[in-house]
Amino acid sequence: MVALGLWNELKLHRLAPEGAFLNGGEQGEVFLPLREVPPGSRPGQTLRVFVYLDAEDCYAASTREPLAQRGDVALLEVRSVNKLGALLEWGLPSGLLLPWPEVKRDLKRLIQAGKTVLVILFQDEDGRIKASTRLEEFLEDESTDFQEGQKVSLVVTDPTDIGVRVVVDSRCWGMVHRSDIFGPLRRGETKDGYIKALREDHKLDVALSAPGYAKIDAIAQDLLDVLKRKGGFLAVTDKSRPEEIYALFGISKKVFKQTLGALYKARRILIEAEGIRIAPEG
Repeated sequence: MVALGLWNELKLHRLAPEGAFLNGGEQGEVFLPLREVPPGSRPGQTLRVFVYLDAEDCYAASTREPLAQRGDVALLEVRSVNKLGALLEWGLPSGLLLPWPEVKRDLKRLIQAGKTVLVILFQDEDGRIKASTRLEEFLEDESTDFQEGQKVSLVVTDPTDIGVRVVVDSRCWGMVHRSDIFGPLRRGETKDGYIKALREDHKLDVALSAPGYAKIDAIAQDLLDVLKRKGGFLAVTDKSRPEEIYALFGISKKVFKQTLGALYKARRILIEAEGIRIAPEG
């Protein structure tokens, strides 16, 4: 059975001058345009394709990576606006419909061609893939499916009194507290994150960097790479301002100090009064 709005593994049924026809089972043949048919493709082989409905509501396939798929939360650009709603750009020939009933009242005036909107992709009762700005109706407030320290994908939404609300793995809500934010976060921005705490009420506290020393190895290499690009020396120390450290390395001052300690202990850097320097080899 073909899954709309998702990646599918479909067998190539037949080739034609205009493209390939894939075996969609009960849905019949699924058309893949010639420009997207991998060179050397033959009937009987399996192709990985993204399946969607074209402008005529026929099953169509693409080998291109869409900007979002069913279940994803994503920031998409408005291609055009009509009486049914807005057509969003999602990387496929057929635009993604954001129906007016799925647009929050306070957002309707902002739905204009060329603007971006934060949506979740869903399948409606007729099987069509559509977009909605009503994230709260699709995402859970609580979750017990995560582990402390687990790496997750985050989509930034709105600031609150205590931090910034984020969508975790396009499944549920989480909170990044102010104490864990060290730079600007833009609405719709996608970032890696880590489950910081599993609260008793099953709500998620999320951090933007790995907990404890699990993050040090990766950050240490990033810091060394920056040092090399700067000629082996940087006029920054553990007494530098947090804003300066974040601008250079994208990490908090606390993590920076931990990383310096690990690199110094490993004899990879020298800590001088004026800054840090890559230690000579040997």
